[in-house]
Amino acid sequence: MFVILGILIVFGAIAGGYLMEHGNFRVLLQPAELVVIGGAAIGTILIGNPLSTIIRLFRQSLNIFTGSKFTKSFYLENLKMLTELFGHARKVGAAKLEADVDAPEQSPVFSKYPAFLANHHALHFVCDTLRMHIGGTVEPFDLDQMMELDMEVHHRGMREPAAALSTLADGLPGLGIVAAVLGVVITMGAIGGPPEQIGQKVAAALVGTFLGILLCYGLFGPLASNLTKINEAEEQYYHFLRVGVLAFIKGASPLTAAEFARRSIPSECRPDFNEMESACRGGNAAAATAA
Repeated sequence: MFVILGILIVFGAIAGGYLMEHGNFRVLLQPAELVVIGGAAIGTILIGNPLSTIIRLFRQSLNIFTGSKFTKSFYLENLKMLTELFGHARKVGAAKLEADVDAPEQSPVFSKYPAFLANHHALHFVCDTLRMHIGGTVEPFDLDQMMELDMEVHHRGMREPAAALSTLADGLPGLGIVAAVLGVVITMGAIGGPPEQIGQKVAAALVGTFLGILLCYGLFGPLASNLTKINEAEEQYYHFLRVGVLAFIKGASPLTAAEFARRSIPSECRPDFNEMESACRGGNAAAATAA
């Protein structure tokens, strides 16, 4: 919502200031400039990135307009899930927990949290770590290193679309200059003609520079920054899962492990202890007993 509002403010302020000086919008309508800048921008994306990155860029771009899902209620739901999972593990033992992590869709715990089940990477991140813990052959320090490696690989892939969008934004002023130079070349060919015609061609050339700078600093640059922040929020979520799972593996009680995880949540969406305790104990007899 705020992204759309911001875009409207940027373009509205520019259009309003232009109209205050009695500007003519027809002068800004230069389809050829848009073809040069837009086509070259698309080409640079295709040249600089593999197909997988381009597909992820379009998918992640949708998240910019839907807003962040990493809210207080989201984290409370995950704290409840972790507490119930750890309580269930203490109650049924390692042998039965293995059935839960091997087939999470059939697990009595995971099946209560369809949003977590739908997040396949987070699901495998938790289940694969618990599976290694159940085997008993990997020390907690090594499991921590393993989780860190998994997070690093995942986050590297998540950062690529934002980096591609940022590179596009950085190149737009240069592409605007290219369009302007082409306009100047056309203008030079019209020297000797009517002054009005020369003026129109100069205006068209300047519109190319204007569009390149506007799209860079007024649209794609901020969108790349927003996408980077969304990715950082997801990185913090995986750190949250890592802290909670590692605390449980080291022997902490379910509620204590959840408290470790809660402390790692960013302050702007972190629930307090009473909110976490109420969410985890409400309708969660297994967690309450094991805690």
